Amino acid sequence: QVQLVESGGGLVQAGGSLRLSCAASGRTFSSYTMGWFRQAPGKERESVAAISGGGGSTYYWDSVKGRFTISRANAKNTVYLQMDSLKPEDTAVYYCAASDYRMAHTPDLFASWGQGTQVTVSS
Repeated sequence: QVQLVESGGGLVQAGGSLRLSCAASGRTFSSYTMGWFRQAPGKERESVAAISGGGGSTYYWDSVKGRFTISRANAKNTVYLQMDSLKPEDTAVYYCAASDYRMAHTPDLFASWGQGTQVTVSS
């Protein structure tokens, strides 16, 4: 199992940007599909983006396409989520997670999870 720690969340105005980071402790980080998920009060956890082990393939939920970018630096055991043009509906706790499955992007396929970081977008 990989241990994951998110950082970079905070309060930002609508239209602003944030970059989330997820630092991993693991010997085989590059073998994991990495994903970002979010959960707002009263809503189920939902997929945001995912990236393959080598970084060559990405997935984005429709609501964030064109605004969010997922990337990874395997030499640093780190995955990032660049969030631009933020909207109030992006407000949620954001989690990073690791999966053994190639290009997984649903929560049930991810076994290792970080503690989450709060993102709040004001209008």
